[in-house]
Amino acid sequence: MKTSWPTLAQEVFSCERCRLCQTRNHVVFGEGNLHAPLMLIGEGPGQQEDSTGRPFVGAAGQLLDKMLAAIGLAREQVYICNVVKCRPPHNRVPEPDEQAACMDYLRQQVALVRPRVIVCLGSTPTRALLGGQMRITRDRGVWQLKKGVWFMPTYHPAALLRDADKKRPAWTDFKAIRDKLNELGVYRQISGAEGPAGEEADGR
Repeated sequence: MKTSWPTLAQEVFSCERCRLCQTRNHVVFGEGNLHAPLMLIGEGPGQQEDSTGRPFVGAAGQLLDKMLAAIGLAREQVYICNVVKCRPPHNRVPEPDEQAACMDYLRQQVALVRPRVIVCLGSTPTRALLGGQMRITRDRGVWQLKKGVWFMPTYHPAALLRDADKKRPAWTDFKAIRDKLNELGVYRQISGAEGPAGEEADGR
């Protein structure tokens, strides 16, 4: 039986399934258009996300906003979340058991949003959603079709801040994402619609 946004949010905000609950300041659930055809999934919250309870609000988030704007979209028009909902200490990669503890929450978010396109931002979501054999340097920019949803692995914005040479291939990927949304006939639906406000905007 499919859950509801309020039920899922309540479960996530009270979660103690793994050790990350012991060091978090805020659970970072996700935010955006709850019926967006485009969903972007990162690795996990960083320090600023942990402080605010919002995904992608630090320097990498500001870059992601610019990348979305470059293809005519705003964050309010898409749905953004992470594989794990609590910040790993020192921003380390979440351990396999920590990812496993959160995967059911992510699957339920995907089931509720029902996106047509999912962008995997970096290695962690790419491998979590598409299989451990995936390699971001090898497989980025290559469309993967899974259960009727198109997946695009690309670099995490934080990687672009560390290595400017990755910006050009990431821009190529985002143009391909725009083209795929056009091909599916949903680009205008996203770009021409106002994002939900109030309670819906943060999934609670």
